[in-house]
Amino acid sequence: MSLREVAHSIRTMEIRGAGEIARAGANALKDFAQGYKGKDIDRFKNQLEGGKKLLLSTRPTAISLWNALQTVTKGAKDSKDIEELRDLIVANADGFVSRSKDAVKMIGKVGSQRIKGGDRILTHCNSKAALSVIGHAFRDGKKIEVTVTESRPWRQGLQTAKELARDGIPTTLIIDSAVRWVMKDIDLVYVGADTVASNGAVINKIGTSQIALIAHEARVPFIVCAETFKFSPKTVHGELVQIEERDPSEIVKEGEIPKSVRIRNPVFDATPADYIDSIVTEVGVISPYAAYDIIVKELGQEMDLEI
Repeated sequence: MSLREVAHSIRTMEIRGAGEIARAGANALKDFAQGYKGKDIDRFKNQLEGGKKLLLSTRPTAISLWNALQTVTKGAKDSKDIEELRDLIVANADGFVSRSKDAVKMIGKVGSQRIKGGDRILTHCNSKAALSVIGHAFRDGKKIEVTVTESRPWRQGLQTAKELARDGIPTTLIIDSAVRWVMKDIDLVYVGADTVASNGAVINKIGTSQIALIAHEARVPFIVCAETFKFSPKTVHGELVQIEERDPSEIVKEGEIPKSVRIRNPVFDATPADYIDSIVTEVGVISPYAAYDIIVKELGQEMDLEI
């Protein structure tokens, strides 16, 4: 796909999930660089920046995409000729995609250590990292059961249920509003993340914060699974995470309710660090309050924050 086609697919949710979005963005810049036929290095750099801005505009909440594109273009300003810049973009993109895939596998291995045979797990939306943990535990021979929320309005939970059932894991699907009703039967909650802020707050699929509050009330450990590229350097510098709102048509059809009724469709919410037991990353299990340390150590603060 062209860069614009990738951007459209991300915006329309054909490509979704923080990791998938990040890898799609990285590969889109790589493909653009490989296909560039011009001779002007400055024009090449300007078009790369334009493509970067276009991709970033598609999902403003997903820091994974921002980190991916920052990684892919790191060092681009210093490139002296087109071939050098093209090779840099390709190497950076391939490196990011490889590391991000390896991160999901490592999270599965690390996070599954918390799971015991007989545990009943609840998950929300469709997190590849959380599914990696659950799948790893099941393949290790642990007899587990998983409850999956429907995850309105896009119902990503149905995809999660299909993947779990395909792997032979006993699975139950519930509507989002049934979480408090089932929490008494749950031992652990595993969810993914779109963004982890420097104060340990986690931005994830709408409804996550309510699940965390219910788990806190029931004294059920609430565990977040997040690759380090989902941690936000922007929040270190005081920038607030922008919560994306999408079109009301995702919730109601034309004519279902009076036009005078205002409809809001936030995609994400913020879960405070106080309600998070731990965050599983590819570099280990951390307290949510250690998020700042991860940002400094793994991502650094030298990144260009203008975009």
